[in-house]
Amino acid sequence: MSKKSAKIIGVILICMNIALIGAVVFALRSPLPLPLPLETVFRAAQDPMPEREIVSPDALLLQYFEHAENGRFEDMYAMLTAASRDVISREDFVERNRNIYEGIGAGNIVAVVREISEVADRPGRKIVTYAITMDTVAGEISFDNQAVFERDSGSEYRLQWDSTKIFPELGDSDRVRVNILHAERGRIYDRYGDMLAGPGTASAVGFIPGRMIRDEISLEPDEDDIAKVAELLEMTPEGIIRRLNASYVRDDVFVQLRIIPRDAQDLIDELLTVQGIMVSTAHVRYYPLGRSAAHLVGYVQNINAEELEARRDYGYHMNSVIGRTGLERMYEDILRARDGREIFILNTEGNRTTTLAHTPPQNGQNIRLTIDAHIQQQVYEKFSGDKSASVVTNPLTGEVLALVSTPSYDPNEFVRGMRTSVWSEIYEDENLPLFNRFRATFSPGSTMKPITAAIGLDAGAFRYDENFGQSGLRWQQDASWGRFFVTTVREYDGPANLNNAMAWSDNIYFAKAALRIGADAFANGLANVGFGDAIPFEYALFRSSVSQAGGFTSDIQLADSGYGQGEIQVNPVHLAAIYSAFVNDGDIIAPRLFLDEVSEIWLPRAFSPETAELVLNSLIFSVEVGTGRNAQLPGVVLGGKTGTAEIKLAQDDETGTEIGWFVMLTVDETDVPLLVASMVEDVHGRGGSGYVVPLVAELFRSRLF
Repeated sequence: MSKKSAKIIGVILICMNIALIGAVVFALRSPLPLPLPLETVFRAAQDPMPEREIVSPDALLLQYFEHAENGRFEDMYAMLTAASRDVISREDFVERNRNIYEGIGAGNIVAVVREISEVADRPGRKIVTYAITMDTVAGEISFDNQAVFERDSGSEYRLQWDSTKIFPELGDSDRVRVNILHAERGRIYDRYGDMLAGPGTASAVGFIPGRMIRDEISLEPDEDDIAKVAELLEMTPEGIIRRLNASYVRDDVFVQLRIIPRDAQDLIDELLTVQGIMVSTAHVRYYPLGRSAAHLVGYVQNINAEELEARRDYGYHMNSVIGRTGLERMYEDILRARDGREIFILNTEGNRTTTLAHTPPQNGQNIRLTIDAHIQQQVYEKFSGDKSASVVTNPLTGEVLALVSTPSYDPNEFVRGMRTSVWSEIYEDENLPLFNRFRATFSPGSTMKPITAAIGLDAGAFRYDENFGQSGLRWQQDASWGRFFVTTVREYDGPANLNNAMAWSDNIYFAKAALRIGADAFANGLANVGFGDAIPFEYALFRSSVSQAGGFTSDIQLADSGYGQGEIQVNPVHLAAIYSAFVNDGDIIAPRLFLDEVSEIWLPRAFSPETAELVLNSLIFSVEVGTGRNAQLPGVVLGGKTGTAEIKLAQDDETGTEIGWFVMLTVDETDVPLLVASMVEDVHGRGGSGYVVPLVAELFRSRLF
């Protein structure tokens, strides 16, 4: 060996020693494991690398449909063979699968592998036979199918895909469609079968975009045409343009703008002068009585996004209607139509080839009310110019023949789509036409006096013929009342007993009566006739109340309440029910709105039969000679009570208003038992309760004669 070679070898050995020392030092400082012994390394080099585990076709199939269940369509595409990916792009695959699975509302997709078999002449290819079930908007879909998997260059199995993997009958050029099978919402009828709510027709106005006049350069719809239609339909041009630019719009698609009355011929003729406008028949919910029964029946409107999200699992869809107010809302679950659906395949010629799922439509249930549509309209016409609430019942059965609140509105406007001018008129009306007054509570005024009398007689606080003594037109219990006096309107001849006090509506008599009864006994008596309780009625009503505190906090308040002032609040339906006790031996009959239900006693023996008869006689006397005498009808025995409630901040307040009441009922056996309780606001200067009396009398006259 030459000196030069020896020197090179020496350098190499020195470098190796340095490297070895460095490795040892690194190993001592490093948390990593020490290098494997040379023997182990050598043995590993001799053994072959372990084969990577290949996912089996059956596991891949289950994974594929798990991706479908979770909407991971990109992951599904990654599982396809190269040949399949050459046929359909990722974007087209994702769009097709998403449109179909989401369009049919596919969920709970379950795949069950039946068999795995080899393809004899094609090594590396396997056939998986499987069954699929899935829930959809039209019910469950299930089918058997096969999938072919083959190994790729990396020895992984890939799925041979075409549209039959979605449904076996689906060709690559076929489409899947969902069709809604419309059901009819339940109808609302009156007692004689006259329709109060049901199917009707209107006119749908809209544009056919392909037929519109357009600007030659921008190709945008003609601005003048848009402006004209917007003005006629009380819309904004921007609102119309928004609808025309919706994603679903095509040249031949009817873009609906508004529903208008079918008989609005002048408006229709004007609209048809605009090129591209089309007017077609629209099927809508219709309310024949219009304003007369608006608060009672209510109305429906298209479901909104929040409601749809909450009710999607109950069969609602984006075009469903839902009850907004009144009976339409309260009995939504009974009335609502459950639309059916069908899912089917269309071929390239547009012909249906296969029905995949079908759920038949279910019409809503009809409702038949105790309401008499003729009386309902009559009551509305009598009070249409007032702020009022009226209840008409059969006092022997509790059947409600009419429920009216005025002023009112046309529910058909809400169904068709409220016009701006109409909504402004309703919204700005200080008389609050949307406010349902027969649901609310009001100060009862002197209509409270029969109730006070009945509670006092049953409590033994006084006798019906007991003379409380005349006290003039103003009275106070003692000087502790300060400047507060109970006042009454008129003096009368004879003793201050029950009959005379009822006939002439003597406030002082009933203030004394309440004081004799006592605060606790009076409050308990009112509780016994339903004050504070939910009224057992199909329509949700506000509860009558004794006071904000629930009782009487002073003698003045107690005395005031005896004749219907103070803080007493009563619901009109409740008041009518209490008066039914006077012709039912003291039993309060539950008000009833559905014809097929049985009459029931709500509060048995609310008053004793003897007391009920005594109070009834005083009501008869009131109509014969007292404040209700203008309601007399020849040959008919009637009982009734007027009431004027003062609404003011203080006793000497001269700016307050008045509520006028009149409650009247038939007494003798008759083929037409009738009870009417009517309340009118703002009767100050119009005769007080005297304004209401002849209007109620006319209702009796038209009904009984």
